[in-house]
Amino acid sequence: VQLQAFGGGLVQPGGSLRLSCEASGFSLDNYAIGWFRQAPGKEREWVLCVGPSDDSTYYADSVKGRFTISRDNAKNTVYLHMVGLKPEDTAAYYCAADRSGITSNRSSWYDYWGQGTLVTVSS
Repeated sequence: VQLQAFGGGLVQPGGSLRLSCEASGFSLDNYAIGWFRQAPGKEREWVLCVGPSDDSTYYADSVKGRFTISRDNAKNTVYLHMVGLKPEDTAAYYCAADRSGITSNRSSWYDYWGQGTLVTVSS
């Protein structure tokens, strides 16, 4: 059972990036997915979460209108689409999955975690 997050990189302010969270060993279909981030020297913070049927999606105020999430069940992958990136979005981004299918903004809620992928927003 493994989650793997990738797709981070260096992007200029105002730019876009898509992060991927790929599962192996289990199907993401019935799992709630959360994305979190941790900037250097700061605590991990919740970014957004989505339920299994994608009809319950919640966003942190700091990313609302700029970040969205989508699933590709055939690829067992969830994507975090980020546009209008700001320097304050610089962080390691983590995806997490919860088997109950219930969304939460608490990191302790989630059962499985991917490794972080670093996003740097800088000119």
